[in-house]
Amino acid sequence: MAIAIPVQAQTGSLPTSLGGVGLEEMLGDTIPLNTEFLNESGQRVQLTDYFDGKTPVIINFVYHNCPMLCSVVLESLTETLKLIPWVPGQEFKVLTISFSAVETPEMASQTKERILLKLGKPDARDGWHFLTGSEESISALTESVGFKFKWVESTQEFAHPSALIFVSGDGLITRYLNGINYPSADVRRAIMEASEGTVGSPLEQVLLYCYRYDPNSNSYVLHATNLMKIGGLFTLIMIGFGLFVFWRRERQKQTELMSKA
Repeated sequence: MAIAIPVQAQTGSLPTSLGGVGLEEMLGDTIPLNTEFLNESGQRVQLTDYFDGKTPVIINFVYHNCPMLCSVVLESLTETLKLIPWVPGQEFKVLTISFSAVETPEMASQTKERILLKLGKPDARDGWHFLTGSEESISALTESVGFKFKWVESTQEFAHPSALIFVSGDGLITRYLNGINYPSADVRRAIMEASEGTVGSPLEQVLLYCYRYDPNSNSYVLHATNLMKIGGLFTLIMIGFGLFVFWRRERQKQTELMSKA
């Protein structure tokens, strides 16, 4: 099976053969949008073809010959996206990119068909893309997002991290969700965060304000300060509403007294 490297291992010691494998978060950096790849149909494309300046994009890296881990990652993402009412290609896009330069568009196409069948959202076909590319293109993109992998000769497999990388519509890296399990609530918040408020209902935008990303737990947690601000604003609104009702009643009483007099 492929070798997954926990993110925590970046700051600890790794076996000599796995040195340099991990994930270095490059939050706030921009990915190279002029990088060329091949899509699942074998057509030459650039990353900029998938970035329209507003729609957030989820990037994840796999290799199609992976014995197990990459399939687990893709199926976990698929199950998560089933739980989200949004559809790839509408509120957000997904780019699944092979980091093995020997893999072909035909392999990417086969994986796409299998994953879309599991997802069960026909409209997602135009919003979830599976790309392959040259070593130069792969290196340019993986280095820009801090995705560090290595071929292990003894096992004839890649050692690599696993994560979802959220990118804004203009190519800015906004969030990482590490591991192989992606709670739907965290994915929704990360999409909203990458969209800069263009995705999600007003209520969801308020809820996002009440949460912040905690790298230690690799998830979004309640933000006490912002929650208190929201609570304070709600309290002021309720007090104001109560005073308005009281004023209306008193005014009506005065009007009634004056009419009787």
